[in-house]
Amino acid sequence: MPRGVAIPEPRQQLFAALERVVAADGPGRLTGRAVTREAGVATGLLYAHFTNFDDFLAGYAVDRAFQIAGGVAGLPERAGSGTVAGNLGDAVLATPLGTLLALARLIAFRPELAAGVDAVLGDGTGGLEAVERSAADYLVAEQQLGRVPADADTQALALAVVGVLHHVALTDADGPAAGSRIRRAMAALTAGFPAVTTT
Repeated sequence: MPRGVAIPEPRQQLFAALERVVAADGPGRLTGRAVTREAGVATGLLYAHFTNFDDFLAGYAVDRAFQIAGGVAGLPERAGSGTVAGNLGDAVLATPLGTLLALARLIAFRPELAAGVDAVLGDGTGGLEAVERSAADYLVAEQQLGRVPADADTQALALAVVGVLHHVALTDADGPAAGSRIRRAMAALTAGFPAVTTT
């Protein structure tokens, strides 16, 4: 990048570069130099926005956990519209699977980052925990409308939704069939549920 050229949203550019490095080389090869080289910027740019590399990783984890939570935040309000399977599929696919894969691999490699996310966003309100919570709240709302059977275990179903999302992200994040695999799983989880609100 030539000197003097403004870089739009440098933090997001660096976060996206981190994801590409993790996808290509794994979190063990993650360094400030690797990230800035992948981003095509000077190494100093990272340290102009973050105190140190650990601060950068913490910033990335918080940003992406918040992004994942934001993707499912409106799910409970969809109750009564569309189909249960379609709404679940749309919500969990709102976050790019590559982002989820990078975050999961990074937190597995640096587990202390999870505590940092909780400290900023609140315990259980970011990342996959937010997906599970929103899915459970949504399923309860649909249950109250009669579109999910009264005897369905909504907490277990929400956990299964997260399990599907996590597994596909870890095994097939960039695969052309990833989205369809998730949608098929949502359809299987909700097979036999009423298609319309019952009275």
